[in-house]
Amino acid sequence: MKRHLITFCVALTALASLIGCGGAIKYPNYYTLHIEPPIDPPAAEGVHASLAVREFRSPTYLRQGAIVYKSSPEQIGFYNYHRWAVDPREFVTNAVTEHLRASGNFAQVKLYDGRSDVNYVMSGRLEKLEEVDYEGGVKVEVRISAEMSNLVTGATVWTNDVSETGTVGQRDVPAVVAEMNRTMGRAIEKLLTPGPSVAGANPN
Repeated sequence: MKRHLITFCVALTALASLIGCGGAIKYPNYYTLHIEPPIDPPAAEGVHASLAVREFRSPTYLRQGAIVYKSSPEQIGFYNYHRWAVDPREFVTNAVTEHLRASGNFAQVKLYDGRSDVNYVMSGRLEKLEEVDYEGGVKVEVRISAEMSNLVTGATVWTNDVSETGTVGQRDVPAVVAEMNRTMGRAIEKLLTPGPSVAGANPN
């Protein structure tokens, strides 16, 4: 009987501890990137080339979901409770695709699905998307690179690599994400300006 009483007391204490800890559980906050959508596509005249955009690549640490910060050029940190709701690679791929579709430089722009029914393929890489906490103040840095190649010949017909930095006025994660949105928008605009164009060219 005494043994059962001791076991019950131990179980009750453990349960009380779990309940107490339950009140302190911290849930992550999720954020999404957002930039202004491009204007409606202009009517394409005399444009016959088609383009597919592969999913952009990125360093492994940018694919782990957590928002990244750097306290030095060599040290990478992660916000455990501040995470991306959508993989940044997916966002950049879709944003670039929409901007190219709106440019009017191609008869068709779509996400790459492995088929060979297009003339050109774009590949890209999200090199940086991070908060920078050294060299004074808080900043964000975005770097994107991309290239376009002829699907038949494999020849590279366009390439670009851009880097943009933004200053964060308030030291909190929502302010950092807001500046990442602005900086990302500028980076994509810069990457595609004047942008790849093969109008009037023979894609084959």
